[in-house]
Amino acid sequence: MTTPIGLIGGGNITETHARAARAIPGVEISAIHGPNTEKITRLSRDYGGTPYQDFDGFLNHGPMDLVIIGSPSGLHAAQGMVAARRGLHVLTEKPIEINTARADALIAAAKQSNVHLGVIFQDRIKPHIRQLKTWLDQGFLGKPLFVDARVKWYRPPEYYANSRWRGTLALDGGGALINQGVHTIDLLLWLLGDVVRVQARTATLLHKIEAEDTAAAILEFSSGALGIFHATTAAYPGYPRRVEISGAEGTVILEHDRIVAANLRNSPAVALDSAALDENQSASSAAVTDFRGHQAVLEDFLQAIRQNRAPLCDGLEGRRSIALIESIYRAAKTPDKTAAV
Repeated sequence: MTTPIGLIGGGNITETHARAARAIPGVEISAIHGPNTEKITRLSRDYGGTPYQDFDGFLNHGPMDLVIIGSPSGLHAAQGMVAARRGLHVLTEKPIEINTARADALIAAAKQSNVHLGVIFQDRIKPHIRQLKTWLDQGFLGKPLFVDARVKWYRPPEYYANSRWRGTLALDGGGALINQGVHTIDLLLWLLGDVVRVQARTATLLHKIEAEDTAAAILEFSSGALGIFHATTAAYPGYPRRVEISGAEGTVILEHDRIVAANLRNSPAVALDSAALDENQSASSAAVTDFRGHQAVLEDFLQAIRQNRAPLCDGLEGRRSIALIESIYRAAKTPDKTAAV
């Protein structure tokens, strides 16, 4: 049975979506929508599907069961709501939107239309990160005490200069925090639970953009654990993301989405699991550089539709990271105070 899908966006991430879709047996790209005629024509030629610049014409194209949204973040809700009301399931790139009000509108539209809504946070399926989640859930780290998360990346000036939306408040919703940092914010919430209070500072230190290129926050989790979070696109030449989590029973360090240290009291079980992880290392590394993470998210989303269950990250889960990012931005405006989440 063939599942026809539509792609929205037309940029680099839409090509990733197209590659992921083509790798899944039975999935067929039916139509592609985007503002750039040259880009969507090339995507259609390379991956199939009818190109559309007109959004209404795209939605009227049939057959089509679901859409994958890869447009600028500030368009996700508007496009997703229209698609949902046409009876199409919606899988959107991170973040779900640029604020919780728009996210809530999209979540409500999907619920009212009885369609599935998913958000692409492919890091949740990476082998080492899933292993860390298992260790935390099973109590290997004991009571969580502290987390240090660093996203010290670099984007050249043309990354922003050649884009109509990156680093803008209207379409990106912010800068390094909401665009690059959102994956790590999602992981912290998924791994450690809700954040209840934040203190923060943001700054535009290098790039000529209206949003921040650097953000730093102190986080207090509902468990009582404390955290430091730092995201930037100004750290030349760029470094792997690093997340260090310490609990009462030990510490685990992730770097480049790999467990590079696991110093836990329960060492026999940890050693056994680490050996199994080494066998999956090639798959873990590939997920960072190609479409396999997106493919796994799309496969899960298709199964969720067939089984009528929630996908790996549904709308409400996707909303959590935006709610925390809103709180960080709010706290940054009053850095001498603590903001509740």
